[in-house]
This record gives sequence, structure tokens and C-alpha cells, in this order.
Amino acid sequence: MHLLELREGLHSLFQLDNAYGGDDVRSLAVRHLRRVRRILNTRHYPDTIGRQLHLLAGEAAEHCGWLAYDADDQDGARQYWGEALTTATVLKDANLQVLVFSSMSLQACHEGRPREGLELARAAQERAIRLGSPTLRSIIAAREARALSLMNDGRGARQRLTEAMHLVDRSGTGRPAPTWAAFHGQAELDYSQGMLYTEMGHHGAAVQFLRAALAHQDRTYGRNRALYRLTLANSLIRSGDVDEGAANAVESLEHLDEVESGRVTRKLREVTDLLRQHDAGPARQAAEELTEYAEAKGAA
Repeated sequence: MHLLELREGLHSLFQLDNAYGGDDVRSLAVRHLRRVRRILNTRHYPDTIGRQLHLLAGEAAEHCGWLAYDADDQDGARQYWGEALTTATVLKDANLQVLVFSSMSLQACHEGRPREGLELARAAQERAIRLGSPTLRSIIAAREARALSLMNDGRGARQRLTEAMHLVDRSGTGRPAPTWAAFHGQAELDYSQGMLYTEMGHHGAAVQFLRAALAHQDRTYGRNRALYRLTLANSLIRSGDVDEGAANAVESLEHLDEVESGRVTRKLREVTDLLRQHDAGPARQAAEELTEYAEAKGAA
């Protein structure tokens, strides 16, 4: 049993997921979780090591839940997150509780349950305050803002997003953020601002923030870049700039070659359907290219 090796293995999975995602990474994560479970249940070790193994199993289960969520397997995500939350509760580990609650908040919003999403984000925030990491609190404030925007509380959403921005500016103070929070920064907040306007129907206002999100996004986060560009294309089309929206949609295919994600594929279909509603040549051509790409990738 090599506890350090198991933890490094989980960290490697985080990095692979950020860059590529997809079924291969998900399969690796599930195998990693099974390995940790097997060691936990078949080996002898001191109580201190046992606690660390239990915690590692909970973190691995949470990550399997995230990968299921990204693949749009929501039942699978619920199962893994339930396992992770049980572990976090038994161990009284606030870090894991924050991670699971904030992930479940995203899923609740995705499934049209924003009030539940807000309650889950607030439960995460309550625990994050005690942990003393401004970056962690910023992530959760942005998720509170998303839930509020879906509840048509624009004022509340803007207040929470402003707080998220102030908190990320203080990221050099307090306790360091956990490893999984490395994705969070200016790009993520720009994207959150763009989504706030999008969900309130202000697509023209969303465009500048979505452009900024794409400009600020680190190229190592391939899935995020694909998602940001498709969301930008969506807002451009809805705000009347169909030709530029079509161009961005086609350009997103370059990012999609690098990643696999059910969420990104769903956004690709949404943008394709929007383009089909327009008769202009660039829109028709882009819709054809996106359809051909989706069919070819589906057959691969």
C-alpha cells in the first residue's frame, strides 16, 4: 500500500480531466476508486492511515461524480456524490463537504432546481468560511450567483458575483485554496458574468464577458475553452450577430478535437440548432460543418 502513490494518482486524474475529459479518464477514475476501496477493505493499517484512506476514497468518489456529471450521466453523478458526502460526514471533513456540496449545487442548477442549488451552495459557503480560503469562497459565491440568476433574482446574483470578484482579489491572503480549485480565476468569473446576462436574456451584454473569459482562459483547460467559445457563439447568434456567431462555432471545433464532454456536446447541438434557424450562407455552412463533425465523432 502506497498512500502517496494513490494520492498522486488522483492528482494526475484531475490534470487529465482538465485537459481532455471523456470516457477514458472516467474509466481510469473509477478503477482508481475501486483500488482505494480494495485496499481500504482488505489491508491492515493504523487508524491514522485508515482515516487518510477513507478520505482519499471520498475524494475519488467525488471526482467520479464530477466526471459522470460532465458526461451528462446525472444518476451516476448522484450515486458517487452520495458516497462522497457520506464519507465527508462520517469523517467530519469540511474540505470534502465543501467540494461535494458545491458540485451538487451545479447539478441542481443544471437540472432546473435552482432553489436547491442555492441551498447547497450556501451549505458549502458556511463551511468554506471556516476554512479561511478566499479562492474557495469565491468559487462558491459564483455558484450562488448562478442559482440566483436562474431564480430571476438579478440583483442578488450580481451582488454575489461582485463578492466573488472581491474574494478572488484576496487570493493571496488566508489559507491556500485546495488543489481542485486551481481552475478558478478571472476567466471563470468572466464566464460567470456572461452566463448571468445570458440567463437574464441580455445576450448582447453577455458577449463582452464571454470574449474576456476566452481571452483569459489558460490553454491547458481545453474543455473550458471549447465551452466558452460555444457559449460565446450562442450569445452572438441570439444577439443578432449571426455571422460572427457562426465563425466562432466553427472555430470551437479546434478545441473539441482535444476534449470529450457531454456538456460541451450538448452546447454544440444547441448552437447547431440555433444556426439552422437562419437562412444566411455562413449560418447554413456552419450548421453543416458542426453536424458533420458531431456525426463523425459519434461514429468514431
